[in-house]
Amino acid sequence: MPTEINFIPAPRPPEQSLQEWVYQSLRHALICGQIDPGRALTIRGLAQTLAVSPMPVREALHRLACERAVEVKDNRRVIVPQMTAPKLQALFELRIVLETHAACAALPYLRAEDIAALEALDAAVDAAVTSGDIERVTLTNQAFHRYLYAVPPAQVVLPPIESVWLQLGPFVRVALRKLKVVYRIDRHQEAIAALRQHNAFALQRAIEADIRDGMAALEAVDGLDGLFE
Repeated sequence: MPTEINFIPAPRPPEQSLQEWVYQSLRHALICGQIDPGRALTIRGLAQTLAVSPMPVREALHRLACERAVEVKDNRRVIVPQMTAPKLQALFELRIVLETHAACAALPYLRAEDIAALEALDAAVDAAVTSGDIERVTLTNQAFHRYLYAVPPAQVVLPPIESVWLQLGPFVRVALRKLKVVYRIDRHQEAIAALRQHNAFALQRAIEADIRDGMAALEAVDGLDGLFE
């Protein structure tokens, strides 16, 4: 399998260190599925793609391995992990546990301006769905959830949630390429309604339904079993 990957990293902000930019660039590529499962990665190849020295790439891959986004094999080969059916199910169930907890933890701290921001993010998801831009759907959907979960001042659950997203990203993108129709019940609006009512039970149900809808969309993909390891 070729080791070259083709993605265009975002420009580096002036205030961001080179090491952080390399990490965020690779993280973005993985979380939105720009690198396929099973793809072998080389430090040299990634360094050439990003036009940097090998050191920041090595550091970024170490951080991503700690987040389980990549695997370092016995021969020091780095790959994007393949997916199995049991692992996929387990990751979605873990999403439900972590994200319903995170949403309910945010409820006491939510302000009117936060709800307005979530409304705007949900509109961005709708626009991405309408345009059929799967990568944009992924990123705007994650932005909605990330904003909500990051509301509490002592938020600690977002890193493990994003680790799960990283593990799912490459496989989900491959699977969704085969999805012919994107049908979406707007569970975000259900979540926003629950937030307005300060209803923790309804919020938990909306977040869980949103995640289960995502799993159902994957299960509707023709030939899904053939994508597993």
